[in-house]
Amino acid sequence: MFESTPILGGLAVTDIFNLVVWGLFFVILVTKFFASIRVVPTQSAYIVERLGKYQKTLGPGFHALVPFLDRVAFIQDLKEEAIDVPPQECFTKDEVRVEVDGVMYISVTDPVKASYGVTYYSNAATELAQTTTRSVIGTLDLDRTFEERDLISSRVVEVLERAGEAWGIRVHRYEIKNLTPPPTVHEAMEKQVTAERERRAVVAKSEGEKQSRINMSEGEKLEMINLSEGQMQRQINEAEGRAEEILAIAQATAQSIERIAAAINASGGEEAIRLQLAEKFLSRLTVLATKETRIVLPADLTSLEEILKSLEFPGLMAGRGQDGPAKLVGPPAHDELR
Repeated sequence: MFESTPILGGLAVTDIFNLVVWGLFFVILVTKFFASIRVVPTQSAYIVERLGKYQKTLGPGFHALVPFLDRVAFIQDLKEEAIDVPPQECFTKDEVRVEVDGVMYISVTDPVKASYGVTYYSNAATELAQTTTRSVIGTLDLDRTFEERDLISSRVVEVLERAGEAWGIRVHRYEIKNLTPPPTVHEAMEKQVTAERERRAVVAKSEGEKQSRINMSEGEKLEMINLSEGQMQRQINEAEGRAEEILAIAQATAQSIERIAAAINASGGEEAIRLQLAEKFLSRLTVLATKETRIVLPADLTSLEEILKSLEFPGLMAGRGQDGPAKLVGPPAHDELR
């Protein structure tokens, strides 16, 4: 029907056309053959479909597919993924508007459910986290929203866990990054915090002054106690010293009396005592020779013997008898004093 016209070195048009068709077929065949060979990396899962129907899930390693029949429909990353939750406006229980954003950490646990259970599971989890956050914050007052971040996070994780069972994902944790109130509310909160700090400072100062006064009074009390105890101990020591002094004087006096008695009993002792008494009597008479002194002498000064006899004390010669010398009667000895 068509005449073959030789061109390009003797090849006809039909030959060139057939060559191009077979060349394209060969290229497609080679491409499909190489496309059917897949190497799956670690922590990844490939979802394979055959003629549009789920066939199998490829794990890490080398795999060969059936060309023209099998194809990799989804590639799921099994590693934990951090997804930012965009900022959103929420209203607290006391009708205060706050802006909240956060971050959640999820991972794929079932690649098949993650591929066929929901479209874009990350977007679905983000939307659910935002709606749950709004509902939880709506049950809390403004002051509690700053204190109950753990409560908000736990509630969001709980809701996402229930939904994740059908989506083939697991929510590990959810954290609130920022919780920003309006500028007017923020200013009022700063004033409240400043007032609270000033109140605490005043209370701390008063407590310090109170403790300082208590410490000073206790110190004065201890000082007075120590002074009184010192005075009491000083008086005790002085009394003991005087008692020791009196006792020592008594002992010395007793010893002197014993020695005088021994001297009297010795040969010539009585005459010596009489001589000593006479000397002391005469020495005392010289002191009386002053204008201011008036004296009455009961005896004649020229009769010394009579004066000495009148000076003899009844106890001085007590015990003097016919058979022995005189014995001096003095104060009791130290043992008798006790």
